[in-house]
Amino acid sequence: MCRWFAYISPQEPCLLSDVLIDPANAISKQCSEHYLPQLLPHGEELNLDDSNDALMKMRNSLLNMDGLGVAWYTNAAANYVKGVEGQRPALYKSQSPPISDFNFRNLCSNTETQCLFAHIRATSGSVVTQVNSHPFVFGRHVFMHNGVVSNFPNIRRDMTDLLSFDAYCNVLGSTDSEHAAALYITNLTNNGAKDTWEKEYPITEMLSAMNKMIVQIMELQRKQLGDKAAPNSLNFCATDGRKMVATRFRNHATQQPPSLYWSEFAGRTLNQKYPGHPDGAGLVNEAATKGTDEQIGKHTIIASEPTTHDEGEWHLINAKCALTVDENGTEKEVTIQYDPKFDAVDPNFP
Repeated sequence: MCRWFAYISPQEPCLLSDVLIDPANAISKQCSEHYLPQLLPHGEELNLDDSNDALMKMRNSLLNMDGLGVAWYTNAAANYVKGVEGQRPALYKSQSPPISDFNFRNLCSNTETQCLFAHIRATSGSVVTQVNSHPFVFGRHVFMHNGVVSNFPNIRRDMTDLLSFDAYCNVLGSTDSEHAAALYITNLTNNGAKDTWEKEYPITEMLSAMNKMIVQIMELQRKQLGDKAAPNSLNFCATDGRKMVATRFRNHATQQPPSLYWSEFAGRTLNQKYPGHPDGAGLVNEAATKGTDEQIGKHTIIASEPTTHDEGEWHLINAKCALTVDENGTEKEVTIQYDPKFDAVDPNFP
C-alpha cells in the first residue's frame, strides 16, 4: 500500500532532505523496503516472510511506484499577497520514483519547513497521473491517505452528493482518497465555500470532521451493499500547518489497519545539525554543529514506517485510534467513535 510521512513543529523547522531522503529507511526508500517494528517479530522487522499475517504480507509486498507528492508550509504568500496571513502549503507532485527524481532531490536539499507532508503511492485501481498523487490541498488545509475506501465505485456518486459545491469542484482526480479529502473539508467547514478553507479550526473540530467522514463512508457502504460491504483501511492525515490529526483505522473485528507510528524524539536524530544518526547508534554524524546537551524544539512526526532505527523513539498508534497534535505540539491519542455494526467481513482474508 502507500506510505506517508508527516512532520509538524510550533518552532523547529526540518530540512526536507534530512527527513525524506538521507535516512536508510526514508520514505524515498520505502518504494520497496519496509521496516515495521511492533508488527513483525523483534529482530526481524525488515523481513515480511516472518509474518503470519497474510494481509500484512500483501500490503507490504506492493511497490509504491505510482506517484510522489510533497506539501510543505511556507510564509512566502503572506509576505507578498494582501490578505494572506500565516503559512500556506506549497505542493510538488511527480510520477517519477522519488529516488531518481532530480527535481525532488534538489528541492529537498534546499527547503526547510515547520510542517511537511510526503506521500508515495501504490494505486488501488485509479489511473497513475499527477493529479491522483497525494497530498490534496484545500486552501490552507492538506490531506493524504494510506489504504483504500472499499467498494468506492459503488458509493462514489452518493459520496459526491455529500460534498459542498466548491469541495466537489476542487476534486481534480479520480481517487477514493481525494473524495475523502473533499468530504473532510466539507465537514470541517460545515459545507462552507472556498473562502472558509483559508480559516483555522480548533483541533477538536478537525478530529470531529475526520471521525464524521469515516462514519459517513461506512454508512454509504452499508446503504448500497449491506453485509457485502468490505472493510476499509483508512489511515488519513490532515493539517492546517499548525495542527494535525491522523487516523489508523480498519472496520474489521480483528484485522490490523496499515502500520502508522509517531515520534516526539526522532526529529533530533534526523536533523543533521544535532549529534546522532538515523541509521544506528554506532554511526557518527560528521555534519553535527550542535552539542550533545543542546535541545531541539518541540516536534511530532507521524509516519507509515519509522525513519530511524531506534525503536525506542517510536510509538505504534493503536488500531481504530486517532492522534491529534495541537498548536502547542501536544499529542493525544483518542479512540475513533463508530458503531461496531459497521465492522465488515474481509472476503479475501476470512
